[in-house]
Amino acid sequence: MKFGAVPVGEAVGAILAHSLALTKGRLRKGQLLAPEHLVALQEAGHESVVVARLEVGDLHEDAAALAIAQALIEGAGPGVRLSQPGKGRVNVIANCPGVVVMAEDRLRALNRVNPLITMATVPPWQQMRQGGMIATVKIIPYGVPETDVHEAAACGRGALDLNLPAIARAALIITEITGGAGEKGRAAIEGRLDALDVTLDEVVLVPHEIGALSKALAGVKSELILILTGSATSDLADVGPEAVRAAGGTVERFGMPVDPGNLLFLGQLGGEPVIGLPGCVRSPALNGADWVLSRVVCGVDVDSGDIADMAVGGLLKEIPTRPMPRRGKKGA
Repeated sequence: MKFGAVPVGEAVGAILAHSLALTKGRLRKGQLLAPEHLVALQEAGHESVVVARLEVGDLHEDAAALAIAQALIEGAGPGVRLSQPGKGRVNVIANCPGVVVMAEDRLRALNRVNPLITMATVPPWQQMRQGGMIATVKIIPYGVPETDVHEAAACGRGALDLNLPAIARAALIITEITGGAGEKGRAAIEGRLDALDVTLDEVVLVPHEIGALSKALAGVKSELILILTGSATSDLADVGPEAVRAAGGTVERFGMPVDPGNLLFLGQLGGEPVIGLPGCVRSPALNGADWVLSRVVCGVDVDSGDIADMAVGGLLKEIPTRPMPRRGKKGA
């Protein structure tokens, strides 16, 4: 691509690099200059303009962005779509709620082909709402070599998709203690499920006892069981995990390296997932349970190792009311 200033009279067929004022109105950057544009520029007193000219082997920015974006979602399901190309940009959009799955190594390779070909995404496993932007492809100049576009597309082919919710119904069991929070937090949990198109079809309140919780667990028929204990789970032998095992289930992991959210446990009962929720879910603020919940609902396998890997990036928003703040009043 050739770029630089040329006399206005020689600019026909070139791409205007910078917006310019006319006697009436403006010519926007990116405009393909036709003879009438040159007349208007001359009438406005412009003697030269900065333009870009594509050379043989170059691909226009919009065509380049579209080709790469199409490759990114090749083979993807109905959860993703592309925006119309414009100004060298095409966005990958979520058609519905879900969790983003990506091949990170291929996306990194795409961005190493040519620094003028860029692609940015949300973090891996990001929960999306309908209409949310998953990724954006942006070509920086007005054109890039077609060979580089083909190479970038090959690197990123099929690297993005959206896992849709695979669970439709959930049950919430809340254990109660004297003077405890009771049903506080139910609305926040229901809101989380609603964002994933999951219906909270059963809420059960029981005493904070292994036997009572175990009996309630045995009677639940939903595809996902959530447990919110009145007293925080402090050990694998505490009421929540023990009740899951007493009901015939298993506990895969207790504790996660995400703050807030440390006191989560994950298991299964009768082939269905069980999530022991930390007390911070009573607030709608983001916490570690959101990361586990969204993946489980969207059919992504989550094991103990996956939760351990959440440590990187797992330091989330400070909670002013926590009993032991991470920082002192003087920033210590």
